[in-house]
Parts: sequence; structure tokens; C-alpha cells
Amino acid sequence: MKKLLLLTIVFFAFTGCKKSEKNASYVASTSWTAGIAQMAGIDDVKSIAPANLKHPPEYEITPMDILAVSEAELFIFAGYERMMETISNAAEVDKSKIIKIKTANTLQNIKEMTMILSEKAGTQEKAKKRVSQFENLILETRKKIIQNGLDKKTCYVNKNQAEFAKDLGLNVVATFGPAPLTAEQIAFAAENQFDYIIDNVHNPVAAPAAEVSPNSKILIWRNFPSKNEPNALYKVVEENCKSLL
Repeated sequence: MKKLLLLTIVFFAFTGCKKSEKNASYVASTSWTAGIAQMAGIDDVKSIAPANLKHPPEYEITPMDILAVSEAELFIFAGYERMMETISNAAEVDKSKIIKIKTANTLQNIKEMTMILSEKAGTQEKAKKRVSQFENLILETRKKIIQNGLDKKTCYVNKNQAEFAKDLGLNVVATFGPAPLTAEQIAFAAENQFDYIIDNVHNPVAAPAAEVSPNSKILIWRNFPSKNEPNALYKVVEENCKSLL
């Protein structure tokens, strides 16, 4: 950490803290926070952690990243990212431009977080349209879940996907993870023979449960977009819903 801070100081000394034309006006810690910002109508948001990482919060920040954060109109983070300790200690970063949001793909959370961000960025009209599209996706999925009787199916769900699963109206009997399953949890899966086992692609641990419950349908859902592209978060949620239906 000390070495990185020293490199950052040296980097700024040589650059004279000049603005970089390549840096985005809005910067987010990961593709998830960037995706929520995009849902809020912020199109020029840059993700510090590469979107293709399996576990973006563990990304090690660089001096160039510190420069991007320092130049941003707004820096958006979730609070669990490893990079935040370095950013918090960087004197170059204006702390008044740092905003913390909750990362959850539930309809209520998306509405709340996009309202906060769109008010900061002045993008309320674009946010309204995008959140409306997202709401239609969730409401239609909830409707299809009930029509197909999936709300009666038993689900064993990774904790990092449980909030979203409940929001869709699924019957989440119990959760597991994010740590590897214990012997008790594996025995629990064997005893209950769940209709669905839903794991998290960013840290999958459900394989032992799937082995002892061979008739369970296994779903592996995503939270973080794997690409920085238009409608990135919407596409993630849409794919999760499609895999269920």
C-alpha cells in the first residue's frame, strides 16, 4: 500500500496533475457501479476495474486510476472494493465528489440509486426511461414466474443472489455461500432436493450441493456486467431472468 501511494505521488509530480483527455467525466469502481450509473442516464462512465475480471472488487488500483478518479466529476463506489482504501488516502481526490451506492439488482434499489445519481448528474429524463424499461422486465418476469408456478418451487440460493431471487418472487428456502459449503449445508441440500440451486458466477461454490441433489436445476447468475457496453446491467438482469424462464 505504501509503495502504491509513493508511486502515485511520483506520478502526479511528473504529470503536474494535468487533466487527461482520455479520462471519462464520470468514473465508477467496477462494472456493476458503472452499470447502475448508466441506468441513471450517465453514458460517459468509466469503470476502474476491468469488466472482464471474475471478481472486480479485488482489483489493485494503479496511479493512472487515481488520476482518473481525481479528474472525475463524480466517482461512484459500493464500499467493499479493495481500491477504496487507497482512494480514501489519496490527497488528490476531492472527497465531496465521491458517492457511495448500494449494489443490488432489485427493482427498488435500482430506482433509489438511479434517482440519487441522476440528480447529481442532471440526467433525470434519461434515467426515467431506462428505469421504466428495467421495471417492465422485472414485472414481466414476476408475472411469468407466477404463471408457470415457479413461485412454488423450492430454491437454494447463493447469498449474493438471494436478494434478487426474492425480488422476483422466488421461494428462497435457504441460502449458502459466499464461502465454500460446509458439510452441514451439503447434507441440507441432499435432504431437501431443491427444485433450483442458484449460484453466483463471480464466486461459484454450489457444485457439492448439485452433486447430492442431481435433479435440481442449476442456475448461475451474474451481478457484474462482463462488458462495458450500452444497457450493460439491463442485459445482465435479462439473461438471469431468461435462464430461469
